[in-house]
Amino acid sequence: MIPSDTEARQTAELMRLLDRIAERDAESFKALYDLTSPKLYGVAVRVVSNREIAEDVLQEAYLTVWRMAGAYRATLSPPMAWLALIVRSRAIDALRRRSAERVPLTQELDDVLAGSLPGPAPDPMDATQASEQARALHACLDQLESRQREVLSLAYLRDLSHGELAQQLRLPLGTVKTWIRRGLEKLRGCMARFA
Repeated sequence: MIPSDTEARQTAELMRLLDRIAERDAESFKALYDLTSPKLYGVAVRVVSNREIAEDVLQEAYLTVWRMAGAYRATLSPPMAWLALIVRSRAIDALRRRSAERVPLTQELDDVLAGSLPGPAPDPMDATQASEQARALHACLDQLESRQREVLSLAYLRDLSHGELAQQLRLPLGTVKTWIRRGLEKLRGCMARFA
């Protein structure tokens, strides 16, 4: 497919802007952002399926463009494809980070609760034990401070990362992590008494 005159002019303009950005021209960087951000934001949203995360991804991508503009080669790809590849890469990185944040948190809670889950072939005894363990878990959760209980519930039941919890609760990230750690320690100790 042969590009239209408009597409050819846009491509030439983007290549000119990238050349100027490589020389650290801030006005060209702003112009590139104005021309490309709506489309690149759409790319980010499609990959991460979250508007807030997509905004962060876009910011990281443009920082990369600022640093890497000198590495762009028109012979390898059109400028818009190069920019979209950067956004897509940053979006995938964001998804990996988000997934990695959740794994330790849910793994810890899974470990604490592992003994309270029935086996693959339930029988009446399993149901009784599960009921007793559920009561024990409920009693142990009641012994936690209300904020620890809230943070653990949100983290586990809503599958929120530490960062998402901190943002939702408007608390420092370190505080959230401490509450989760201490809450899991208390929960583990309490559940051990019922074992």
